[in-house]
Amino acid sequence: MDNSPIRIALIGDYDPQVTAHQAIPVALDMATEHTGMNVQFQWIATDSITADTALDEYDGFWCVPASPYRSMDGALRAIRFAREQRRPFLGTCGGFQHAVLEYARHVLGWADAEHGETSPESARAVLTPLTCALVEAVDVIHLREGSLIADAYEVSEIHEGYRCRYGVNPQFEQALLSADLHSVGRDSAGDLRAMELSGHPFFVATLFQPERAALKGVLPPLVRAFVSACAEHRS
Repeated sequence: MDNSPIRIALIGDYDPQVTAHQAIPVALDMATEHTGMNVQFQWIATDSITADTALDEYDGFWCVPASPYRSMDGALRAIRFAREQRRPFLGTCGGFQHAVLEYARHVLGWADAEHGETSPESARAVLTPLTCALVEAVDVIHLREGSLIADAYEVSEIHEGYRCRYGVNPQFEQALLSADLHSVGRDSAGDLRAMELSGHPFFVATLFQPERAALKGVLPPLVRAFVSACAEHRS
């Protein structure tokens, strides 16, 4: 039996002041305790990710909140690796945004796709300011039946919290979702809040921050599902 640890890379620039960064280790520790698995995680700063970074050592990748990252290219490199190599991927908040950007550039071929936070004048800003910033907001999200995220929560409607100012630009949403990227969660106004990549064992991104539940002593269902997917990859 393989007792080697499940290794998870946390893609982002660690800041102890960021609530999500406080919550993520707690959530992973809770998932470890719940599953009985040997889970190890490592923070990887975006500006340390190069073509020589040994990403193959990791069973799963979590692109975490708190962007703009020190290196957008580093974050996109890790997301692309997870997507192409079929490694379990979870993106929350900034991770959601950069998963959209990586897909736009490298799957749809939109070389000029940009993030409106760093390139607000871009003609192809696929991420733009939300009409109403979701800073410390909580809202209902309706989940698509049969999706990975709905299976994780085991319900069709959830309430989750945000700390976010950017989302998918409505101008490009239809084109972004025209192939393998799918909407699996929308809020009370019908706006895109969660997506998955078909044909991939586990590629889930949410604009909300499910990890925050761990700070209230609740194991986030999506984190549990992500860890389980990483274990399946390891085995």
